[in-house]
Amino acid sequence: MPSPTIRRLGAAEVVRLARASFGPSTTVIECAELTGGGFAAVWRVRLADGRRTVLKVSPPPDVPLLAYERDLIAAEAGYYRLVATRLPGAPVPAVLHHGTDRSVLDTDWLFTAFLPGTPLAEWHRRHPALDDAPVRRQLGALVARLHTVTGPRFGYPGSRAHGSTWAQAFTAMIDELLDDGARWAVELPASPERIRDLVVRHAGILDLVARPALVHFDLWDGNVLAHPGADGTARLTGLVDGERYLFGDPLFDLVSPALFSRIEDDPQHPFLTGYTGGADLPSWLDGAARRRLALYRMHLYLLMTVEMPSRGMTGETDRPRYDLTTRLLDEELTVLGRPLP
Repeated sequence: MPSPTIRRLGAAEVVRLARASFGPSTTVIECAELTGGGFAAVWRVRLADGRRTVLKVSPPPDVPLLAYERDLIAAEAGYYRLVATRLPGAPVPAVLHHGTDRSVLDTDWLFTAFLPGTPLAEWHRRHPALDDAPVRRQLGALVARLHTVTGPRFGYPGSRAHGSTWAQAFTAMIDELLDDGARWAVELPASPERIRDLVVRHAGILDLVARPALVHFDLWDGNVLAHPGADGTARLTGLVDGERYLFGDPLFDLVSPALFSRIEDDPQHPFLTGYTGGADLPSWLDGAARRRLALYRMHLYLLMTVEMPSRGMTGETDRPRYDLTTRLLDEELTVLGRPLP
């Protein structure tokens, strides 16, 4: 069953949004919905002037969302524009039009340029034997460049959770997720009080982060585009879905590329070797850094658990995901309960 957050669109509405974005004489040659995401409606749209575009449309305004999911279309446009300005040539989509006219649609929409390539997750379904290490090394090198961008404050842009220190911002992010969990009556493997206490206990370690670096956060294989190169190996062609970006600890981006595992336990992980330029396991992955990684995995597994009702994942067929994320969440809470390094 599709997520309730995905707006139901038809070809006629896609054409209407294209004309509202690019002019009334715009002709759509072809359009088709892209699947694989779980939040917004996404369509591939080819225009008569030769442009290949991607349309993304926010959920309807009456659909309940998590607190941090407010204004994600605007955030995605902001991320791509920021990266294009600060790191010209980085493989993120160009923003073609960010629609905010409520006489056209009751929520935001976004047209971006279509990037070549196939999501790495799809590559694995089509080519199980694919050697994806080159793509992951290239991704690590790209993310290291992205982390050189410094934001104006810690946390999310706009009115969402933020703070003057990283500990304040991260605490606010966890508080929002716990409030969302309570709103949807999500059963967690620990009480909200215990989770909050563990975050407060690690405030000093969090505040070792002195610079709010640009963090993509959502670096799972579905957001990494790849294409076969001339030598037959896959190469990175794009990084998409930047709407969940924030400013904080660069280590935040070392969690999703190694989903459901601990990247610090695999010093030869291709993402990590690309990130460090092939150097040995960096000295900054010390005890305090490993504890922060545990906090960020806790955040991710908490988010993945709390978001399930909002995505319509409440049936028995969704139980395996719930069991997995709550087990992993409990494991990280156990680590965080040990004496501080």
